[in-house]
Amino acid sequence: MRFERREHRPVALVIATPLIAIAAALAIAGVLIAIAGAPVFEAYWRILLGAFGSRLSATETLTRATPLILTGLAAAVAFRARLWNIGGEGQFYLGAITAAWAGSHLFGTWPSIVQIPLLLVFGAVAGMILLLVPLWLRLRFSVDEVVTTLLLNFVAVLFVSMLIDTVLKDPLAFGWPQSQSISEAGMLPKLLARSRLHFGLVIAILLALVLAFVQSRTAFGMQSRAAGLNPQGAAFAGVPLGKTLVAVACISGGLAGLAGAVEVMGVQGYVTTNLSPGYGYSGIVVAMLANLNPLGVVLAGLFTATMFVGADGMSRSLGIPSYIADVIVALSLLSMLVAVFFTQYRIRR
Repeated sequence: MRFERREHRPVALVIATPLIAIAAALAIAGVLIAIAGAPVFEAYWRILLGAFGSRLSATETLTRATPLILTGLAAAVAFRARLWNIGGEGQFYLGAITAAWAGSHLFGTWPSIVQIPLLLVFGAVAGMILLLVPLWLRLRFSVDEVVTTLLLNFVAVLFVSMLIDTVLKDPLAFGWPQSQSISEAGMLPKLLARSRLHFGLVIAILLALVLAFVQSRTAFGMQSRAAGLNPQGAAFAGVPLGKTLVAVACISGGLAGLAGAVEVMGVQGYVTTNLSPGYGYSGIVVAMLANLNPLGVVLAGLFTATMFVGADGMSRSLGIPSYIADVIVALSLLSMLVAVFFTQYRIRR
């Protein structure tokens, strides 16, 4: 038995790959649910009810999906060009604190129509800068960006923690470590009254559509794909690898920083050290589940948010630990990696 690379990958197989991976993950997780003593199908039905069974739960699921889509897009753009950006969490926090600082110190008195775009840009630029540092180390000294981006997560989170405990600490927070709040004019408008669902969801979906067009219909999209598939061949064909990677880093880091700014401006209005439950890391899972496709990222982000939000309702009703959502998402990623392998290779006798 041997593995043989496929010359052509059927479109139907590529489309079915994420569905097969998710089905396999749900089947394996079902065994764990059965071991816990709960009915499997009822457990999954409770997850759906917990995520979409009411107006409140549906809006919470979409709110949770918004940063997942943005960080998923950040990872997908970088990974397609073989820029291994594992620093989405740090870029998320740096974008969040930058937006909070700008909204409370620079533009707090400005009107919404001007202030909101400026805060989004500030957050995106902060995340962009944090990723350009590891890229410079890679291009200049051949330093592995997996290590540098991963370690910068801890640097960025500790830096944010220092800021919200010192110069940016809210004096009205009664000693609780949080940043000063963004003015009301700097908050994103709500999509539905009496809910936390905000305009950031529209921004995330529009950016997914734009990236899908850029990657499939523009010269830059072709260059970034070529840089990821075969860097040596791309350089021989005249693709400027350095400039292409810099542009990819700006987009990827900017999206992760934008996710932090959107979360602050849409939900809380201020920054705490528990602002993110791991959006930067979950974005990697979302990108892989989507097979690095920007439009697929929207669906993968919605699936991941459904698991996280719905698992809480399942846990309350059936007594199963809500950590089963993390297990399902992790199994989906592993199943997706195996499924992607078999879309590229076939078994021959």
